[in-house]
Amino acid sequence: MTVIVDYGVGNLFSLASSLRKIGEPSLVTSDKTEIEQADRVILPGVGAFADAMKKLADSGLADTLKKVAAKGVPMMGICLGMQLLFDRSFEYGEHQGLGLLKGDVRPIVTDPALKIPHMGWNALSFTRPHSLFRFIKEGDAVYFVHSYHAVDCDESVIARAEYGIPVTAAVASGNVMGCQFHPEKSGDVGLNILRAFVSLKERDL
Repeated sequence: MTVIVDYGVGNLFSLASSLRKIGEPSLVTSDKTEIEQADRVILPGVGAFADAMKKLADSGLADTLKKVAAKGVPMMGICLGMQLLFDRSFEYGEHQGLGLLKGDVRPIVTDPALKIPHMGWNALSFTRPHSLFRFIKEGDAVYFVHSYHAVDCDESVIARAEYGIPVTAAVASGNVMGCQFHPEKSGDVGLNILRAFVSLKERDL
């Protein structure tokens, strides 16, 4: 069973629908016990970093997620959910993240001719092999919507996209993974990434 963490932020039901399409049972919940008992956990998110972290902290879910990650349960953050996995964000001030991955989240500074937020389809460029990509290929396109990106995180980067500058697209460190793009909005490529995530075994991490 894959648990989708409900903390009041994110495209919960489109994600649940995508999991249903690939035959994966899922549960959208904020219940700590259900999250701790999950086979795998997805942390979605849209909106502002500080607001999202406050919701996680105030609900006690921040500690629950850290506990689950420490147990080795596969965990994937999506969009803002991926950013929350890092140490800090500099979105309208400095804010502490979950600290499950080393790195910071900063504004995208790119060619002034390119619009921010970075919105649309971009090709993935793999930086190293990872089981999350077992069902897709280099150059496959996925859908992004974001104004901030992860930096100083080379040790966990597994894919980048080009948007005037290299943008961190996906990360992984052991059982903790993240996609800056939205797999649930990325057609068959996104479904295949979710399919790979839900089929991960301990030997793959």
